[in-house]
Amino acid sequence: MSGTAPAAATRGSDLWARVFATLYDPLLWWGEQAGMGARRRQVLGPARGRTVELGSGTGLNLPNYPDDVEELILTEPEPAMRTRLERRLRTTRRKAKVLDASADQLPFTEESVDTVVSTLVLCTVDRPDAVLREVERVLRPGGSLLFLEHIRSKSPRLARWQDRLEVPWRRFAQGCRCNRATLELIRASGLEVDEVQEATWQGMPVPIVRPLVIGTATKPGGRHA
Repeated sequence: MSGTAPAAATRGSDLWARVFATLYDPLLWWGEQAGMGARRRQVLGPARGRTVELGSGTGLNLPNYPDDVEELILTEPEPAMRTRLERRLRTTRRKAKVLDASADQLPFTEESVDTVVSTLVLCTVDRPDAVLREVERVLRPGGSLLFLEHIRSKSPRLARWQDRLEVPWRRFAQGCRCNRATLELIRASGLEVDEVQEATWQGMPVPIVRPLVIGTATKPGGRHA
């Protein structure tokens, strides 16, 4: 079996979703040049085998995957983002499949995926615990979750600003919860966190989204081939 099911029916984007998709790459451009691009290469380096990316957005991760990834599947439920993702994919030599699928309802059979990638996604979903259960379900024993995510700041002052601005920022940034304790959620999911590095998103003009965590978590019960 391929492990995939038909993608969900395409939903239309509202006006702000379309505007945000248009602004996304320009808004992130300086941050990518100032180090985020290198962070993406770092987190994606261990990707192998059948790899599924959650919420691929406009495809900023595409140039950073290792050449020896056997199969790359990019999931993106937002039509406006998915249109830009497909457009970027066509400009690369990367072979990948784009699916309309949400992170909490992945169209794959149990234990059919070697690597799951999540970059700036767990902050945007309504139910991160449900997403992490899906990740655990589809990963093979010994498979890996590679993550690069926003986190709640350890600075009390910045954390207070994250709390104050959470609602307006979430509305602007299409669901991003800048104050979410994402690493703690991953640790509580049943996946074993192997490597963690805290970082700062240099070049981002909005301080509340600068704290980052980069890491790898493994599904117990086997050895990743």
